[in-house]
Amino acid sequence: MSPMQTPQKPAARRVFITGASSGLGEALARHYAAEGAVLGLVARREDMLQKLAASLDTECLVYALDVRDSAGLKLAAENFMARLGVPDIVIANAGISQGTLTDQSDDLPAFQAVFDTNVLGMVHSFHPFVAAMCQAGHGSLVGIASVAGLRGLPGSAAYCASKAAAISYLESLRVELDASGVCVTTLCPGFIQTPMTAENPYRMPFLIDAKTAARKMARIIESQRRYAILPWQMAIIGRIMQWLPPWAWDALTRNLKRKLRH
Repeated sequence: MSPMQTPQKPAARRVFITGASSGLGEALARHYAAEGAVLGLVARREDMLQKLAASLDTECLVYALDVRDSAGLKLAAENFMARLGVPDIVIANAGISQGTLTDQSDDLPAFQAVFDTNVLGMVHSFHPFVAAMCQAGHGSLVGIASVAGLRGLPGSAAYCASKAAAISYLESLRVELDASGVCVTTLCPGFIQTPMTAENPYRMPFLIDAKTAARKMARIIESQRRYAILPWQMAIIGRIMQWLPPWAWDALTRNLKRKLRH
């Protein structure tokens, strides 16, 4: 470099986050904004998205839509890439939780909504970016699953099953993209202090705040790990959950307090 040349400032990372208006999504947005990333923020509540974007000292593109809207997400992704370029990180964080019982006909729409949001919403979030990221040969697709996807819990059939499906979907996608240079990371958090968990009527061991969770997740994403349960205490519990035989799991969980139905 000659004395007259000045070093070029590295390009800001581009991060696209769904479910960004509150809770973990908001915490992730704030974390990456503090690192100087430019953001694409997706959520249903436009007023909360706009308020978040205005509070961040970085460029933010706001897309008020539901992740069940595949056409809307495709347009949002195309707009993001046209204005900011191919993302370095896409985080499919949007999700809903609701107590459900199979024998209750009133809960059938809830089953539909939970699966459409937590599983198909993740597919919709990744789909518009995959070809462009593969062509670029780098980047991370990150899916927020849950420890609840490791085993079924009474009263939480829709949520547990949707998160189990998300874990399997992410594993399939990871292998499909193995040679592309695009990393697929499955994150299975335990309990995070968010508006969604505030309604839980039971004790939540190893509860962590959203800011701490976002920091830990960002570190995992940066290291390009394929799969992680967090925090570490929940990772130990998760392994035990997977090892227990069905009869032991049934005995352990049949009397647990159940997630609230709406």
